[in-house]
Amino acid sequence: MDNICAIATPYGKGAIAVIRCSGPNSIDLVNNIFKGKDLTKVKGNIIVYGHIIKDNELIDEVMVSVFRSPRSYDGENSCEINCHGGVYITNLVLETLLNSGFRMAEPGEFTKRAFLNHKMDLTQAESVMDVVNAESKLAVKSSLNALSSNLYNLISSLREEILNILAQIEVNIDYPEYDDAIEVTHEYLIPKISDIKKKMENILANSQVSRIIINGIKTAIVGKPNVGKSTILNMLLGENKAIVSDIAGTTRDIVEGQVRLGDISLNLLDTAGIRDDSDYIESIGIKKAKETIEEADLILLVLDLSRELTTDDFKLLDLVKDKKYILIANKSDLEPKWQREDVLIISAKNNLGLVELQKKIYDVLKINEFNATNPSLNNIRQKQLMESSLKSLTEALNSCYNLVDISLIEIDIKEAFDKLGEIIGQAYPEELITALFTKFCLGK
Repeated sequence: MDNICAIATPYGKGAIAVIRCSGPNSIDLVNNIFKGKDLTKVKGNIIVYGHIIKDNELIDEVMVSVFRSPRSYDGENSCEINCHGGVYITNLVLETLLNSGFRMAEPGEFTKRAFLNHKMDLTQAESVMDVVNAESKLAVKSSLNALSSNLYNLISSLREEILNILAQIEVNIDYPEYDDAIEVTHEYLIPKISDIKKKMENILANSQVSRIIINGIKTAIVGKPNVGKSTILNMLLGENKAIVSDIAGTTRDIVEGQVRLGDISLNLLDTAGIRDDSDYIESIGIKKAKETIEEADLILLVLDLSRELTTDDFKLLDLVKDKKYILIANKSDLEPKWQREDVLIISAKNNLGLVELQKKIYDVLKINEFNATNPSLNNIRQKQLMESSLKSLTEALNSCYNLVDISLIEIDIKEAFDKLGEIIGQAYPEELITALFTKFCLGK
């Protein structure tokens, strides 16, 4: 296997930069450009002071951490060089390493090697970047939970239950003469499959909140023209990012922004006002707004409290009825013309109602009910595989009720087993693994 290296700290000026090196000969190669204690003779998990040299010329004063296989991040011999953090000096040390026998690591290659060397499962590997990118306390907790093998253990437990069922079916089919074998009937399968199915549904339910906490809540601000959508966007962002005017149809495209509200991030989308209109350009914006509604995790439907509700308002209510949404009655600084019990009354112009809106978002998305210590699926890949596995189990269960031949039911159960295996990196295609780890930064 090749010896690889990469800068593991952010690019730019800083007190310290870390360059990670790994591979079967990595300690020897670093030792060749290191002046100080002989790195090849030191024990693992130790830090050594010295200098990086090139052609007998001193490059930098460094501290080198030495890790010996298998007690390292990726399970291979490795070193981490702590050098001064200037851009020039860091690149000079990196260049010296590349000229001494290392090659530049591909994105995510260190973590990929950790996975291939069985230092972590696929869910742990994916959670590494979740921890790095976490922007809230809850996001960190959820990511660390996956990193600590809790999700792996849960998925493995489900697979073990399914495997026991498959084993019993195989014994019945291949060795019917065994009197001690459990007879696998539809009545035997129904409670066992139902129990596993319920556990998977609970995981998916908890994962819905986990994913939006980690990735941010895609939030669409929708409403008729001139109800104050852009003013609400600016209120949430704390800046005048969207153009505000009294002219209907000012927003003709999607205006984006991100804001932190406590332990969550809102990825805000201020959409064009939705109405029946002949203006061609505005109609394109309206079409995009409707598409955004379909993709959003949360809808903030804005109504104008100072004007009577119209047919367009009720059309919007019907459009979002199957989504998670919050009704916002804006312009409370003006004389109200209607009232409803299910609306949040604010005045975006006077910056009133932000605290109440945050509480409402937490309630609608059940953020306060989320338990970050429960294992959850933190990305789309894991979620889709779990849903696919659940679908196969559901089909198997339905087949049991319909008294389908058990040898055919086994096919769906086996499919469920394989999909769960893909979540944790067992029974995986090589192309999938390569695609996943290219999303990582170089130093990981």
